[in-house]
Amino acid sequence: MRRPPPHVYFVFSAIFHYLGPAFAVLLFVRVDVLGVAWLRIASAALVFALWRRPWRIWRGLARDARVLLVQWGAVLAVMNCCFYVAIDRLPLGTVAAIEFLPVIALAALGARTRRNAAALALAVPGVYLLTGVRFDGEPLGVALAFANAGLFALYIVLAHRIARHPAITGIEGLGLAMLIAAVAVTPIAGWAVVPAVTDPTAILAGIGVGVSSSVIPYVADQLAMRELPRATYALMVSLLPATATVIGMIVLAQLPSGGELAGVALVIAGVALNEHDPDPETRVVGSEAKPLRGGRSAPGAAKAA
Repeated sequence: MRRPPPHVYFVFSAIFHYLGPAFAVLLFVRVDVLGVAWLRIASAALVFALWRRPWRIWRGLARDARVLLVQWGAVLAVMNCCFYVAIDRLPLGTVAAIEFLPVIALAALGARTRRNAAALALAVPGVYLLTGVRFDGEPLGVALAFANAGLFALYIVLAHRIARHPAITGIEGLGLAMLIAAVAVTPIAGWAVVPAVTDPTAILAGIGVGVSSSVIPYVADQLAMRELPRATYALMVSLLPATATVIGMIVLAQLPSGGELAGVALVIAGVALNEHDPDPETRVVGSEAKPLRGGRSAPGAAKAA
């Protein structure tokens, strides 16, 4: 039986990456927003724990590796809380587009080329078009969307360091970070899930959000990254804000205005123009990949969840 082409795996990952948060928005009527964030992290941590038993490598790690993982897990916990509160107040496509602004900015700082400068010049007005009309109506949502984006940038920096650490392997490192995130998020959001413990349907739906947002996209990404050249992968990543917008329209009936569509288009153009690797044939393999939130991976470092 022939394996599907890697592009199919990427599309599968992209759909589930935003389908999970879209289902989470629907779940907000039965579980508090922070409760859903807790369920997502805790369920993904449980799956990775049962699958990889990552705690087995903890004892063998040096202090610097442990510190990196604790920082990564803590950022992951707070980032997801900001993300979920933001998508409760703003359209999914808007939050997803804002999330890519620091990715482009980091690339522009790391490789100061005209191409990256142009990418940033496209993305900034795009984000302004998406957020300018919402500052008055939903300032908290906009603030949390930018907080999520800033934490995402920090997440990428930490992921890059972890990817280069010789003692931390890809999936086991991710599993440890997820377990740490589950511990870190409990004081912030654990209380919010307590009222739902008597609602098994809501709990199962929350677990489904975690699996569809983190586990499924991560596995699909690993299959895609084994064969896709980094330049191809970077170009496909540029379509993710559009994916979020389409899923928001279909699942949540979030119809964007003309200005918001123009903003998303500018962000997509910026991500597509953003220069990730001088060699377009470089493959994105294993721990050298940098999964974005929910398991999606983008070229450059390492993450998932």
